[in-house]
Amino acid sequence: MGDDQSFLREALELARANIETGGRPFGAVVVRDGEIVGRGVNEILATHDPTAHAELMAIRDSSRKLGTANLSGCAVYASGHPCPMCLAAMRLAGVREVTYAYTNEDGAPFGLSTAEVYADLAKPFSEQSMKIRHVPIRLDSAPDLYGVWKRGQLPST
Repeated sequence: MGDDQSFLREALELARANIETGGRPFGAVVVRDGEIVGRGVNEILATHDPTAHAELMAIRDSSRKLGTANLSGCAVYASGHPCPMCLAAMRLAGVREVTYAYTNEDGAPFGLSTAEVYADLAKPFSEQSMKIRHVPIRLDSAPDLYGVWKRGQLPST
């Protein structure tokens, strides 16, 4: 638990420093083998990028430094409860452990909770607030996209 607290404190310090520069109160670190391999803060306000969450920025930093998109064996420590987008990105990257300091309940009075997003995503597609639909079309004049990718090249024309 000692290391967990140390890594969480680092994420909290990043979040506090981000507030001081006009950012949102979120920081995250990625850890592998007991060492921090990536850091990130929420950069939404600075970049106008709604995906620039602290966890994603830390994942991007780690991937660049490690030279791989595979972060299996890594853990993420975040100042706040990760949103569904960040958790999905962590899963896709191979992260298997996430620890956070502030809950959605802690953030709710400040407009910093993603509990409503989690609740909406738990519903069937037809009941979610976002319209989601599948339209299975293909290009008649080209081979299947996934098959082309699997073979590693586009056919010569």
